[in-house]
Amino acid sequence: MTGQPRLAEWLDGQSRRLFVLPAVLLILAFSVFPLIASLYLSLTRVRLAPGGYDISFVGLGNYERLLFGSRQFHFLGQFGALSLFEIVVVAALLGALGFWFVRYLVAGRITAIGLIGRSVFVTLAAGLIVLGAVTLTEGGQLGSLGVTLFYVIVGCAFQFAIGLGLALLCVQPIRGRSFFRLVFFIPLMVTPVGIAYTFRMLADMVKGPFTPIWSALGLAEFAWASDPWSARLVVMIGDSWQWIPFIFVVMLAALENLPRDQIEAAQVDGAGGWQIFRDITWPGVAPVAATVVLIRVIEAFKIIDLPNVLTNGGPGIATESMTLHSFMSWRTLDLGGSAAVAYMLMFVSVVLCVSFFNLIVMKQRARLS
Repeated sequence: MTGQPRLAEWLDGQSRRLFVLPAVLLILAFSVFPLIASLYLSLTRVRLAPGGYDISFVGLGNYERLLFGSRQFHFLGQFGALSLFEIVVVAALLGALGFWFVRYLVAGRITAIGLIGRSVFVTLAAGLIVLGAVTLTEGGQLGSLGVTLFYVIVGCAFQFAIGLGLALLCVQPIRGRSFFRLVFFIPLMVTPVGIAYTFRMLADMVKGPFTPIWSALGLAEFAWASDPWSARLVVMIGDSWQWIPFIFVVMLAALENLPRDQIEAAQVDGAGGWQIFRDITWPGVAPVAATVVLIRVIEAFKIIDLPNVLTNGGPGIATESMTLHSFMSWRTLDLGGSAAVAYMLMFVSVVLCVSFFNLIVMKQRARLS
């Protein structure tokens, strides 16, 4: 008889965990298991066979093909020769990165996790600096890794600048700001595929709605889809049109929650608009800005709809992101290569996003605490 009360007491004490357990098991089944299965696929080569598939273990062969073998051009791009000036710039950037790492080592606050994390970040950042230099120089060409980083770094910076500018505009006491808030938010409610088809129509130089304007500007004969950088620019503009409203709404909420007494006191003391923004507004919204940029960067790494619909990754592979690269490999039944690209994407995105969170977001929060 004493066993039943003890069991009832134990069940009562564990009730919260038992109620959560089914949800945890579902998450493990639908999230962790695919990660493990795809990791195994990335170490194999899958071929069609009578009645099914022939799976052979190749170890790191798929990753070797991406970094050093037949898939290197597709993933890393084509390498060009650096000029003396470019070598000096790369050396300066690597020197600054090394100085930052040495500064951490001599600070005397070294932890095992911090040392490992910074070592991985410095190694990856140094590799990406060299990769960017040799693929952006004359004779070089970006691969899917470089194209993805272009969308992430340049695209997110452009989107944040426009979103913050619109938020600063709409927080001012101007007429119709409620209307502008609604208009700026509309693109966020459109699906990425719909945006891709919309911009495909708008960017049509022959039959699009802006054809008279292109003709008046002498651009009617310009085939933007055949030029790598113009094609990337169109993809980035379409992506920006969708995501700027997200940054705008979050930054507008952060600006409206700032205490007005400090701003009004600064205005009474004769401070200009730039001084108020630099000393009061930006420090107040910096933690929110860092968080919204982190969220946007995570989403930017997964871009696939726009380059797929607008350019099909072309011309060549000029607009092909890593996600689209993985999808193209999967569509050709190269399941091992597709999984390898996906895991390379996960490695790059996790390292950069975790580093950004620890080095930027956490520091901003620590300054306010």
